[in-house]
Amino acid sequence: MKKKLFLAAAAAIGLFILLELGGLALEIFVYSKSGGETLAPGLQKKTSAELERRNKANRTRLRECRPYGLYVVVDTAANRLSLKKGEAVVREAVISCGSGDVLDEPGGTRRWTFDTPRGGFAVQSKLVNPTWIKPDWAFIEEGEKPPSDYNSRIDNDSLGDFALGFGDGFFIHGTLYTRLLGRNVTHGCVRLGDKDLKYLFESVGLGTRIFIY
Repeated sequence: MKKKLFLAAAAAIGLFILLELGGLALEIFVYSKSGGETLAPGLQKKTSAELERRNKANRTRLRECRPYGLYVVVDTAANRLSLKKGEAVVREAVISCGSGDVLDEPGGTRRWTFDTPRGGFAVQSKLVNPTWIKPDWAFIEEGEKPPSDYNSRIDNDSLGDFALGFGDGFFIHGTLYTRLLGRNVTHGCVRLGDKDLKYLFESVGLGTRIFIY
């Protein structure tokens, strides 16, 4: 008996909701002469104004976020770099980004993850014939003990002819391993071939924005 009463009550509530929704729908929607549905005049005006207000606000936000002038876009998954001006692509290049590999220090507590950072950055430095001061992980990776002699860390060849620094020791630079371009093999920096690197270096200035994803 209780189950029957419960089912009857549930059915009544469901019917009430359907009737209420139906009544609301009849109040909001009216049929146009062409047979299509449209909002009732008063509601249509109010809704259109609200939508236009929101669209205007969104367009303003988009304009504020849209890059202007030259900027660099790096796709770490596809290993592609684009130099863009507004929506136009000025130049595209095949690159190499971080491998994502993890290196643990044998018998130590340090760990390095070789990822290219994602986010918004800017060109902070422009170097010609850059010198790489090899960090500890560069030796540990090769199974060597990091040297105490500073001069043993100097490498004048690995970064190529130019380098664009974008913070925290990360650079867009050249490579000795052009055959590996298009693959995720770096320790976090972005590697470019000689011609593309030269073009990029000569095109951008300090403060040029870099977007990496």
